Amino acid sequence: MNPKAHWEHIWTTHRPDEVSWFESEAGLSLELIEQIAPDRESAIIDIGGGAATLVDGLLDAGYCRTTVLDLSAAALERTQHRLAERARMVAWREADLLSAELPADAFDVWHDRAVFHFLTDAADRARYVSQAKHSLRRGGYALVATFAEDGPARCSGLEVARYSANALHGEFGRDFRVVASQRQMHHTPWGTEQAFTYCLCRYEPHAFTRHAA
Repeated sequence: MNPKAHWEHIWTTHRPDEVSWFESEAGLSLELIEQIAPDRESAIIDIGGGAATLVDGLLDAGYCRTTVLDLSAAALERTQHRLAERARMVAWREADLLSAELPADAFDVWHDRAVFHFLTDAADRARYVSQAKHSLRRGGYALVATFAEDGPARCSGLEVARYSANALHGEFGRDFRVVASQRQMHHTPWGTEQAFTYCLCRYEPHAFTRHAA
């Protein structure tokens, strides 16, 4: 299966509100970001956020250094069209996160809602974490949301990995310190529920070694 072809098909044949994880407002993500990054010049990257509404909320809240990265050109185009003139205030990246050349030490917040759980191969997950470490500034935050242990086992025709907060943090390792975790019951556009796990971690490389010395 070609991931890019799969997601281009999804976003050329579905509206954003026709996928199960759609949120009309990314309320919980925005609330947590405002808590950890009150400075509106904080650099934020939204992983897989092509057709999501977080960028709308960030712009409304006054954030001015947001990057949206997505594998699908169609997803990015949908949001650019929705934002109209405000799209010029956002940096857009059409790329596969696992192979993208991302800037080093560039972001204060790494946000991902519903990408990481599609990585069912351990090597892909390790590459994802490596990319986050490369791109986050020391003291920056990773906010990652996946399906919870009792969430769906498949989504958009693909198998997913499901996580508790402890298991999700375990994928990121000791360089990330848990700040908060939360369970969310998401209501899909057609009225069913999906359980999500949100895990917010601070990137503190080598902190464990320093504290143990």
